[in-house]
Amino acid sequence: MNLPISPSEPRLTSLSHGGGCGCKIAPGVLSEILKNVPQLPFPKELLIGIETSDDAAVYQINDSQAIVATTDFFMPIVDDPFDFGKIAATNAISDIYAMGGTPLFALALVGMPVKVLSNKTIARILEGGSEACRSAGIPIAGGHTIDSVEPIYGLVAIGIVDPQRIKSNASAKAGDVLILGKPLGVGILSAALKKDVLGPEGYAEMIANTTKLNSAGPDLAKLSGVHALTDVTGFGLAGHMLELARGSHCTAHIDWSQVPLLSNVLQFAEDGVVTGASGRNWESYGHDVAIPSNFSAAQLALLTDPQTSGGLLVSCSPESVKEVLEIFNQHHFIGARVIGQMSKSQEKPLVIS
Repeated sequence: MNLPISPSEPRLTSLSHGGGCGCKIAPGVLSEILKNVPQLPFPKELLIGIETSDDAAVYQINDSQAIVATTDFFMPIVDDPFDFGKIAATNAISDIYAMGGTPLFALALVGMPVKVLSNKTIARILEGGSEACRSAGIPIAGGHTIDSVEPIYGLVAIGIVDPQRIKSNASAKAGDVLILGKPLGVGILSAALKKDVLGPEGYAEMIANTTKLNSAGPDLAKLSGVHALTDVTGFGLAGHMLELARGSHCTAHIDWSQVPLLSNVLQFAEDGVVTGASGRNWESYGHDVAIPSNFSAAQLALLTDPQTSGGLLVSCSPESVKEVLEIFNQHHFIGARVIGQMSKSQEKPLVIS
Protein backbone atom coordinates (compact mmCIF):
# COMPACT_ATOMS: atom_id res chain seq x y z
CA MET A 1 0.00 0.00 0.00
CA ASN A 2 2.96 2.36 0.58
CA LEU A 3 4.85 1.49 -2.59
CA PRO A 4 4.81 3.57 -5.79
CA ILE A 5 3.54 1.97 -8.97
CA SER A 6 7.16 1.56 -10.13
CA PRO A 7 10.27 1.16 -7.92
CA SER A 8 11.89 4.02 -9.86
CA GLU A 9 9.10 6.45 -8.98
CA PRO A 10 8.79 8.40 -5.70
CA ARG A 11 5.89 7.88 -3.32
CA LEU A 12 3.02 10.18 -4.21
CA THR A 13 2.84 11.61 -0.68
CA SER A 14 6.55 12.51 -0.85
CA LEU A 15 5.75 14.92 -3.68
CA SER A 16 3.17 16.96 -1.76
CA HIS A 17 3.70 19.37 1.12
CA GLY A 18 0.26 18.43 2.47
CA GLY A 19 -2.29 15.82 1.53
CA GLY A 20 -6.04 15.63 1.07
CA CYS A 21 -8.22 18.31 2.62
CA GLY A 22 -5.35 19.09 4.98
CA CYS A 23 -4.05 21.20 2.05
CA LYS A 24 -6.84 23.73 2.56
CA ILE A 25 -5.89 27.25 3.55
CA ALA A 26 -6.77 27.72 7.24
CA PRO A 27 -10.18 29.38 7.69
CA GLY A 28 -8.79 32.46 9.46
CA VAL A 29 -6.21 33.05 6.73
CA LEU A 30 -8.82 32.49 4.03
CA SER A 31 -11.15 35.06 5.61
CA GLU A 32 -8.31 37.59 5.69
CA ILE A 33 -7.52 36.96 2.03
CA LEU A 34 -11.12 37.30 0.88
CA LYS A 35 -12.31 40.20 3.02
CA ASN A 36 -11.34 42.93 0.55
CA VAL A 37 -12.00 41.03 -2.67
CA PRO A 38 -14.82 42.90 -4.46
CA GLN A 39 -17.97 40.99 -5.31
CA LEU A 40 -20.57 41.81 -7.92
CA PRO A 41 -24.19 41.86 -6.70
CA PHE A 42 -25.65 38.35 -6.83
CA PRO A 43 -28.58 37.78 -9.18
CA LYS A 44 -31.78 36.63 -7.47
CA GLU A 45 -31.42 33.26 -9.19
CA LEU A 46 -28.22 32.57 -7.22
CA LEU A 47 -29.86 31.01 -4.20
CA ILE A 48 -26.60 30.14 -2.43
CA GLY A 49 -23.25 31.85 -3.00
CA ILE A 50 -20.27 32.52 -0.75
CA GLU A 51 -22.06 34.23 2.14
CA THR A 52 -22.09 31.32 4.59
CA SER A 53 -19.18 29.22 3.24
CA ASP A 54 -21.64 26.59 2.09
CA ASP A 55 -20.64 23.40 0.29
CA ALA A 56 -21.67 24.45 -3.22
CA ALA A 57 -23.26 27.25 -5.20
CA VAL A 58 -26.91 26.84 -6.19
CA TYR A 59 -28.49 28.63 -9.17
CA GLN A 60 -32.21 28.35 -9.85
CA ILE A 61 -33.20 27.74 -13.46
CA ASN A 62 -36.96 27.21 -13.05
CA ASP A 63 -39.57 26.57 -10.36
CA SER A 64 -38.57 22.95 -9.82
CA GLN A 65 -34.89 22.82 -10.72
CA ALA A 66 -31.68 24.46 -9.57
CA ILE A 67 -28.10 23.73 -10.62
CA VAL A 68 -25.61 22.79 -7.89
CA ALA A 69 -21.97 23.53 -8.75
CA THR A 70 -18.79 22.89 -6.78
CA THR A 71 -15.12 22.11 -7.20
CA ASP A 72 -12.57 20.36 -5.00
CA PHE A 73 -9.01 19.19 -5.62
CA PHE A 74 -5.95 18.41 -3.56
CA MET A 75 -2.56 16.70 -3.38
CA PRO A 76 -2.06 13.01 -2.52
CA ILE A 77 -3.20 11.72 0.84
CA VAL A 78 -2.10 8.14 -0.03
CA ASP A 79 0.58 6.60 -2.26
CA ASP A 80 -1.59 4.25 -4.30
CA PRO A 81 -2.53 6.28 -7.41
CA PHE A 82 -5.90 4.58 -7.93
CA ASP A 83 -6.88 5.15 -4.30
CA PHE A 84 -5.78 8.80 -4.48
CA GLY A 85 -7.93 9.43 -7.55
CA LYS A 86 -10.94 7.68 -6.07
CA ILE A 87 -10.68 9.57 -2.76
CA ALA A 88 -10.33 12.95 -4.48
CA ALA A 89 -13.33 12.36 -6.74
CA THR A 90 -15.50 11.01 -3.91
CA ASN A 91 -14.64 14.07 -1.85
CA ALA A 92 -15.63 16.47 -4.64
CA ILE A 93 -18.94 14.76 -5.37
CA SER A 94 -19.80 14.90 -1.65
CA ASP A 95 -20.49 18.65 -1.87
CA ILE A 96 -23.38 17.97 -4.26
CA TYR A 97 -24.88 15.46 -1.83
CA ALA A 98 -24.33 17.87 1.06
CA MET A 99 -26.69 20.37 -0.59
CA GLY A 100 -29.34 17.69 -0.99
CA GLY A 101 -28.56 17.48 -4.71
CA THR A 102 -28.12 14.67 -7.20
CA PRO A 103 -24.87 14.72 -9.23
CA LEU A 104 -25.16 14.96 -13.02
CA PHE A 105 -21.62 15.01 -14.41
CA ALA A 106 -18.08 16.06 -13.57
CA LEU A 107 -15.01 17.70 -15.11
CA ALA A 108 -11.55 16.55 -14.09
CA LEU A 109 -8.90 18.94 -12.75
CA VAL A 110 -5.44 17.42 -13.25
CA GLY A 111 -2.02 18.82 -12.42
CA MET A 112 0.86 16.34 -12.62
CA PRO A 113 4.68 16.41 -12.59
CA VAL A 114 4.92 14.61 -15.90
CA LYS A 115 8.72 14.28 -15.78
CA VAL A 116 8.55 12.65 -12.34
CA LEU A 117 5.54 10.35 -12.58
CA SER A 118 5.00 7.84 -15.35
CA ASN A 119 2.05 7.99 -17.69
CA LYS A 120 0.89 4.73 -16.12
CA THR A 121 0.78 6.26 -12.64
CA ILE A 122 -1.08 9.34 -13.85
CA ALA A 123 -3.54 7.16 -15.75
CA ARG A 124 -4.22 5.13 -12.59
CA ILE A 125 -5.07 8.33 -10.71
CA LEU A 126 -7.60 9.22 -13.40
CA GLU A 127 -8.95 5.67 -13.36
CA GLY A 128 -9.60 5.97 -9.63
CA GLY A 129 -11.52 9.19 -10.18
CA SER A 130 -13.50 7.59 -12.97
CA GLU A 131 -14.39 4.66 -10.69
CA ALA A 132 -15.82 7.03 -8.06
CA CYS A 133 -17.87 8.80 -10.72
CA ARG A 134 -19.09 5.46 -12.05
CA SER A 135 -20.27 4.56 -8.54
CA ALA A 136 -22.14 7.88 -8.39
CA GLY A 137 -23.69 7.15 -11.79
CA ILE A 138 -22.14 10.15 -13.56
CA PRO A 139 -19.67 10.64 -16.43
CA ILE A 140 -16.48 12.68 -16.46
CA ALA A 141 -17.40 14.89 -19.41
CA GLY A 142 -14.11 16.75 -19.82
CA GLY A 143 -11.62 18.71 -17.77
CA HIS A 144 -8.26 20.44 -17.82
CA THR A 145 -4.66 19.27 -17.36
CA ILE A 146 -1.42 21.07 -16.53
CA ASP A 147 2.19 20.09 -15.84
CA SER A 148 2.71 20.99 -12.16
CA VAL A 149 5.39 20.53 -9.50
CA GLU A 150 3.09 18.63 -7.15
CA PRO A 151 0.45 16.07 -8.17
CA ILE A 152 -3.04 17.56 -7.95
CA TYR A 153 -6.34 15.89 -8.78
CA GLY A 154 -10.00 16.71 -8.26
CA LEU A 155 -13.28 17.48 -9.95
CA VAL A 156 -15.71 20.18 -10.87
CA ALA A 157 -19.00 18.51 -9.95
CA ILE A 158 -22.38 19.60 -11.30
CA GLY A 159 -25.70 18.46 -9.87
CA ILE A 160 -29.36 19.31 -9.70
CA VAL A 161 -31.78 19.90 -6.83
CA ASP A 162 -35.37 20.93 -6.25
CA PRO A 163 -35.16 24.50 -4.84
CA GLN A 164 -37.63 23.46 -2.13
CA ARG A 165 -35.24 20.74 -0.95
CA ILE A 166 -31.99 22.68 -0.77
CA LYS A 167 -30.25 22.04 2.54
CA SER A 168 -27.92 24.88 3.39
CA ASN A 169 -25.44 24.93 6.26
CA ALA A 170 -27.15 28.11 7.53
CA SER A 171 -30.67 26.91 8.29
CA ALA A 172 -30.32 24.95 11.54
CA LYS A 173 -32.75 25.75 14.34
CA ALA A 174 -32.46 25.94 18.10
CA GLY A 175 -33.54 22.60 19.53
CA ASP A 176 -32.25 20.63 16.54
CA VAL A 177 -30.38 17.36 17.04
CA LEU A 178 -26.96 16.98 15.39
CA ILE A 179 -26.06 13.71 13.63
CA LEU A 180 -22.69 12.81 12.08
CA GLY A 181 -22.58 10.23 9.28
CA LYS A 182 -18.92 9.11 9.34
CA PRO A 183 -16.32 8.70 12.10
CA LEU A 184 -13.45 11.18 12.51
CA GLY A 185 -9.73 10.63 12.21
CA VAL A 186 -8.82 10.54 8.51
CA GLY A 187 -6.19 13.26 8.89
CA ILE A 188 -4.50 11.38 11.71
CA LEU A 189 -4.51 8.13 9.73
CA SER A 190 -2.97 9.96 6.78
CA ALA A 191 -0.24 11.28 9.10
CA ALA A 192 0.34 7.74 10.36
CA LEU A 193 0.62 6.52 6.75
CA LYS A 194 3.19 9.16 5.93
CA LYS A 195 5.20 8.11 8.99
CA ASP A 196 4.97 4.42 7.97
CA VAL A 197 3.18 3.45 11.20
CA LEU A 198 -0.24 2.65 9.70
CA GLY A 199 -0.87 -1.08 9.30
CA PRO A 200 -2.89 -2.81 6.56
CA GLU A 201 -6.12 -2.88 8.60
CA GLY A 202 -5.85 0.83 9.37
CA TYR A 203 -5.20 1.61 5.72
CA ALA A 204 -8.19 -0.46 4.62
CA GLU A 205 -10.43 1.38 7.09
CA MET A 206 -9.13 4.72 5.88
CA ILE A 207 -9.81 3.87 2.22
CA ALA A 208 -13.27 2.48 3.00
CA ASN A 209 -14.16 5.70 4.85
CA THR A 210 -12.79 8.15 2.29
CA THR A 211 -14.17 6.40 -0.81
CA LYS A 212 -17.71 5.96 0.51
CA LEU A 213 -20.02 8.35 -1.32
CA ASN A 214 -22.31 10.48 0.87
CA SER A 215 -25.24 9.23 -1.18
CA ALA A 216 -27.69 9.65 1.69
CA GLY A 217 -27.83 13.40 1.01
CA PRO A 218 -30.75 13.53 -1.47
CA ASP A 219 -32.90 11.22 0.67
CA LEU A 220 -32.14 13.26 3.79
CA ALA A 221 -33.10 16.42 1.89
CA LYS A 222 -36.59 15.02 1.30
CA LEU A 223 -37.31 15.14 5.05
CA SER A 224 -38.95 18.38 6.14
CA GLY A 225 -37.47 17.83 9.59
CA VAL A 226 -33.92 18.06 8.23
CA HIS A 227 -33.14 21.75 8.46
CA ALA A 228 -29.43 21.97 7.64
CA LEU A 229 -26.83 19.77 6.01
CA THR A 230 -23.10 20.02 5.39
CA ASP A 231 -20.09 17.74 5.16
CA VAL A 232 -17.05 17.67 7.43
CA THR A 233 -13.83 18.19 5.49
CA GLY A 234 -10.61 20.19 5.83
CA PHE A 235 -11.57 22.50 8.70
CA GLY A 236 -12.39 19.54 10.94
CA LEU A 237 -15.56 18.86 12.90
CA ALA A 238 -15.12 22.05 14.91
CA GLY A 239 -14.61 24.25 11.85
CA HIS A 240 -17.60 23.00 9.91
CA MET A 241 -19.76 22.98 13.03
CA LEU A 242 -18.83 26.62 13.54
CA GLU A 243 -19.89 27.44 9.98
CA LEU A 244 -23.24 25.79 10.64
CA ALA A 245 -23.71 27.54 14.00
CA ARG A 246 -22.67 31.00 12.83
CA GLY A 247 -24.70 30.80 9.64
CA SER A 248 -27.77 29.71 11.61
CA HIS A 249 -27.22 32.25 14.45
CA CYS A 250 -27.23 29.42 16.98
CA THR A 251 -24.80 27.67 19.33
CA ALA A 252 -23.84 24.05 18.71
CA HIS A 253 -23.33 21.75 21.71
CA ILE A 254 -21.26 18.61 21.10
CA ASP A 255 -21.13 15.65 23.48
CA TRP A 256 -17.58 14.49 22.77
CA SER A 257 -18.22 11.05 24.25
CA GLN A 258 -20.72 10.38 21.44
CA VAL A 259 -18.51 11.45 18.52
CA PRO A 260 -17.56 8.36 16.43
CA LEU A 261 -13.85 7.81 15.78
CA LEU A 262 -11.92 5.59 13.41
CA SER A 263 -9.95 2.75 14.98
CA ASN A 264 -6.79 3.67 16.90
CA VAL A 265 -6.85 7.37 15.99
CA LEU A 266 -6.99 8.50 19.62
CA GLN A 267 -3.90 6.42 20.40
CA PHE A 268 -2.10 7.83 17.36
CA ALA A 269 -2.99 11.35 18.49
CA GLU A 270 -1.76 10.62 22.01
CA ASP A 271 1.51 9.44 20.45
CA GLY A 272 1.84 12.75 18.61
CA VAL A 273 0.84 11.46 15.18
CA VAL A 274 -1.24 14.44 14.04
CA THR A 275 -1.41 16.83 11.10
CA GLY A 276 -0.08 20.37 10.98
CA ALA A 277 -3.48 21.41 9.61
CA SER A 278 -5.23 20.60 12.90
CA GLY A 279 -3.06 23.14 14.71
CA ARG A 280 -3.63 25.77 12.02
CA ASN A 281 -7.37 25.13 12.23
CA TRP A 282 -7.37 25.70 16.00
CA GLU A 283 -5.35 28.91 15.66
CA SER A 284 -7.99 30.18 13.22
CA TYR A 285 -11.14 29.48 15.21
CA GLY A 286 -10.23 28.25 18.70
CA HIS A 287 -11.35 31.55 20.25
CA ASP A 288 -14.94 30.66 19.28
CA VAL A 289 -14.91 27.19 20.88
CA ALA A 290 -15.54 26.38 24.55
CA ILE A 291 -13.81 23.15 25.62
CA PRO A 292 -13.69 21.41 29.03
CA SER A 293 -10.68 22.09 31.26
CA ASN A 294 -9.71 18.40 31.05
CA PHE A 295 -9.95 18.21 27.24
CA SER A 296 -6.67 16.60 26.17
CA ALA A 297 -4.33 17.66 23.38
CA ALA A 298 -5.15 14.40 21.58
CA GLN A 299 -8.89 15.09 21.77
CA LEU A 300 -8.31 18.62 20.50
CA ALA A 301 -6.32 17.22 17.57
CA LEU A 302 -9.30 15.02 16.67
CA LEU A 303 -11.79 17.86 17.07
CA THR A 304 -9.81 19.92 14.54
CA ASP A 305 -8.52 17.02 12.42
CA PRO A 306 -8.95 17.73 8.69
CA GLN A 307 -11.28 15.16 7.20
CA THR A 308 -10.86 14.17 3.57
CA SER A 309 -14.17 12.97 2.14
CA GLY A 310 -15.70 13.21 5.61
CA GLY A 311 -19.23 12.50 6.71
CA LEU A 312 -22.47 14.41 6.40
CA LEU A 313 -23.44 16.55 9.36
CA VAL A 314 -27.21 16.82 9.82
CA SER A 315 -29.21 19.28 11.92
CA CYS A 316 -32.75 18.02 12.30
CA SER A 317 -35.79 18.21 14.55
CA PRO A 318 -35.90 15.72 17.45
CA GLU A 319 -38.89 14.06 15.81
CA SER A 320 -36.87 13.32 12.67
CA VAL A 321 -33.90 11.61 14.34
CA LYS A 322 -35.22 8.08 13.82
CA GLU A 323 -35.89 8.71 10.12
CA VAL A 324 -32.48 10.30 9.61
CA LEU A 325 -30.68 7.35 11.22
CA GLU A 326 -32.79 4.93 9.16
CA ILE A 327 -31.75 6.70 5.94
CA PHE A 328 -28.11 6.58 6.95
CA ASN A 329 -28.52 2.87 7.69
CA GLN A 330 -30.18 2.25 4.31
CA HIS A 331 -27.11 3.79 2.65
CA HIS A 332 -24.86 1.59 4.83
CA PHE A 333 -23.58 4.33 7.14
CA ILE A 334 -23.74 2.10 10.17
CA GLY A 335 -21.50 4.42 12.18
CA ALA A 336 -23.85 7.44 12.06
CA ARG A 337 -24.37 8.87 15.53
CA VAL A 338 -26.25 11.59 17.38
CA ILE A 339 -23.47 13.85 18.67
CA GLY A 340 -25.20 16.94 20.04
CA GLN A 341 -27.82 19.62 19.64
CA MET A 342 -28.36 23.25 18.69
CA SER A 343 -29.48 25.98 21.06
CA LYS A 344 -30.17 29.69 20.91
CA SER A 345 -27.05 31.77 20.41
CA GLN A 346 -24.76 31.94 23.43
CA GLU A 347 -21.37 33.52 24.16
CA LYS A 348 -19.49 30.90 22.10
CA PRO A 349 -20.99 29.42 18.89
CA LEU A 350 -19.52 25.97 19.71
CA VAL A 351 -19.47 24.28 23.10
CA ILE A 352 -17.80 20.89 23.69
CA SER A 353 -18.73 18.85 26.76
